[in-house]
Amino acid sequence: MGRGVVQQSGQEQRKSGETLVEMVARRLRESIVSGALKAGDRLPTEGGLTQEYEVSRTVIREAIASLRADGLVEARHGVGVFVLTPPAGAYDGFRTADPSKISSLLEMLELRAAIEIEAAGLAAIRRSPAQEEAILEAYDEIERLKQDQRPTVEADRAFHLAIADSTSNPRFREFLQLVGKQIIPRGVLAEGDTERSSEEYLLQIQAEHLGIARAISDQDEAAAREAMRLHLKGSQQRYRNFIKRG
Repeated sequence: MGRGVVQQSGQEQRKSGETLVEMVARRLRESIVSGALKAGDRLPTEGGLTQEYEVSRTVIREAIASLRADGLVEARHGVGVFVLTPPAGAYDGFRTADPSKISSLLEMLELRAAIEIEAAGLAAIRRSPAQEEAILEAYDEIERLKQDQRPTVEADRAFHLAIADSTSNPRFREFLQLVGKQIIPRGVLAEGDTERSSEEYLLQIQAEHLGIARAISDQDEAAAREAMRLHLKGSQQRYRNFIKRG
């Protein structure tokens, strides 16, 4: 898409209507849930966090208090604030889904279609310039990794999460996080670090991603919904073909 990476400060990454406290808490929470911050890790000092997020110490304290209330961190007097293991079941995904079965992944794709088609339409209406940029950058990252013949699963996931964020409704991201790794089925089916993805397959899904990204960029709600529908319905057919081939 020809977009360069745009450097953003902490405050520039706030979502529409989000307070500074909510922004800091959300970004720390995302780091914990994604595993970037692991159980037992110590958070940076208050001073370090104020510099990283460009906010006051009061904002940092309130954000950490929110994380403590969620059971994600604990303060140890005189030592610091440490990451805890997320509460059981909070981010485990759908417990009844069996990621080892393609039939189960197909069920998840059908559910995702009901949610993400709506998300694409809302993103086309509501996306900010920064959110548009995040979608385009995620697309470009998939393309770079594809060209380098490196796994694209995480970049693909980031693309869909960027669309969810562009709805300015945090529940869409929460849903995709609840789905977990199954959001990108080929990542679940991968053997080791090798994706079961041919060059032809990656070219096809990138063409579909491009259609979604362009429709959202053009703020064309109907086109965005249709592009996402084609993408997810196409994914369902591709995995049905896997089943037919045994």
